[in-house]
Amino acid sequence: MTATPTATATRPGQDDEDRHDGRHEGRREDMREAVRDSVREPVRESAREPVREPVREPVREPVREDGARSGQADRPESAEPPDRARQDLFKALTDDRAASEASLTQLAEAAGWPLPEAVRAIVLATPGETHQLAAVLDAALPGVFAGRPCLLVPSPDPDTRAPLEPPLRGRTAAVGHAVPLRDTASSLRWALRLLALTPARAGLDARAVFVDDHLSTLLLLQDEPLAHALAARWLRPLADLTPRQSERLEVTLLAWLEGGGAPEAAKALNVHPQTVRYRMRQLEKLFGPGLRDPRTRFELEMALRSRRLMAQVRRQNARVGRRTGRVVTADFTPLVVGRMARVNGL
Repeated sequence: MTATPTATATRPGQDDEDRHDGRHEGRREDMREAVRDSVREPVRESAREPVREPVREPVREPVREDGARSGQADRPESAEPPDRARQDLFKALTDDRAASEASLTQLAEAAGWPLPEAVRAIVLATPGETHQLAAVLDAALPGVFAGRPCLLVPSPDPDTRAPLEPPLRGRTAAVGHAVPLRDTASSLRWALRLLALTPARAGLDARAVFVDDHLSTLLLLQDEPLAHALAARWLRPLADLTPRQSERLEVTLLAWLEGGGAPEAAKALNVHPQTVRYRMRQLEKLFGPGLRDPRTRFELEMALRSRRLMAQVRRQNARVGRRTGRVVTADFTPLVVGRMARVNGL
């Protein structure tokens, strides 16, 4: 009795079909792999293509007659570095923190401004004139200090200022004293101070003032409270007099101290010498024998000068206030910030 084939039995020819399907399936897989390789290969070749390409020679821009590359002038960044370098150089020179010599040299080379041995600062009353003056003074270095446009000019000879006088004629300006590069900020501060103390003039009456001519004035007026303290200390004997009497004796005493005697004081005050002698007897009663002491005479002259200068500044500011309709206050804030201001070695 023959056994009935089970469900798991294979049909006739199934092995052949399986082998046939397996072979063909393998062939189809091989064909698919070949197709994928054929697709990937150009991609690999294309990715390697730039590496195999020969190096191209850089295209050189034609050079103009002035030596610049064509198209270079059209780029805004080509004109900016020198201006930026000049601004950086100006800030480095006027900063209280002393810059190193190497950094200043590097900035000067980038700015095209050779470092001089000494410089002067110029501050103009009308800021718009700064660029005009810079165009006239080829060696000037423009910049901004304390919110004011200023100029730095080389000063090879500290005692010579003749080259500055013609371009400054007809301009209200203050010129600082000649200083080494490390003291540039000092020259600027004193120029700003002197300009604030100088009455503005218009037109042909405008003129430039030089710090060199006003050293004692600037020293006496650099601190108002200190100047008041000096006057209060040495002029106390005049405190009980009337304002008119005090003013008359102050003027006489200052003229006597400056002139050295009654005849010289009388000539300066346009009065009779006997009038000066009479007033001096009054002063000797008030001040005693101290008028013959050199130190007392020196301190008295400083006190009288500072009081007179402060009165002049108040009158000047009052006139400016009437013209402009605003209140003007005298600024006696000390200018010595950071490093000590050096004024011709004083």
